[in-house]
Amino acid sequence: MSQRRAFLYTLAAGAGAVGLYRWRVGPLVERQLPETVRIAAFDGAGRPLGVSEVPTVRKSDTEWKRQLAVDQYTMTRRADTEMAFAGEFWNFHGDGLYRCVCCGTALFDSRTKFDSGTGWPSFSAPMAPENVGEERDLSWGMNRTEVHCRRCGAHLGHVFEDGPPPTGLRYCMNSVCLTFVARQE
Repeated sequence: MSQRRAFLYTLAAGAGAVGLYRWRVGPLVERQLPETVRIAAFDGAGRPLGVSEVPTVRKSDTEWKRQLAVDQYTMTRRADTEMAFAGEFWNFHGDGLYRCVCCGTALFDSRTKFDSGTGWPSFSAPMAPENVGEERDLSWGMNRTEVHCRRCGAHLGHVFEDGPPPTGLRYCMNSVCLTFVARQE
């Protein structure tokens, strides 16, 4: 009888672990991207080069898995969140541009980065509103606004209304969803 009970407990624990993993990582982020999107381009110094119509970046789940490291994949394609105070850029102070790790779209300028005390890199504004999209996010029992890359649909983080002036916004991003490129004057 005790072996059967141990087997059932082990089975239940395994099912719970799988359920917790699926709940934590979340489902595949499947955005309906248009064929093209208007994206603002910037040079290496962060100067605007204009807005143009470009094709969206569409790849299969298998292609994203091949291109991205495991943590990049789970954050950008499964909307996972990195642990606070653990990401590469939460306490990083370099001068430059933050780009989408999936497609290279310019997203944030270090000049708008600030210490929010949250443990994630935080920005008061994106480089261009054309480059980021926002959607309502009701996951985890919260009512939030998710931020994603407009060109490839990658989940980046969330935006909150508790940031500094002049915007009053805090774009709270996952470090692993971004690449940093030093400013080139």
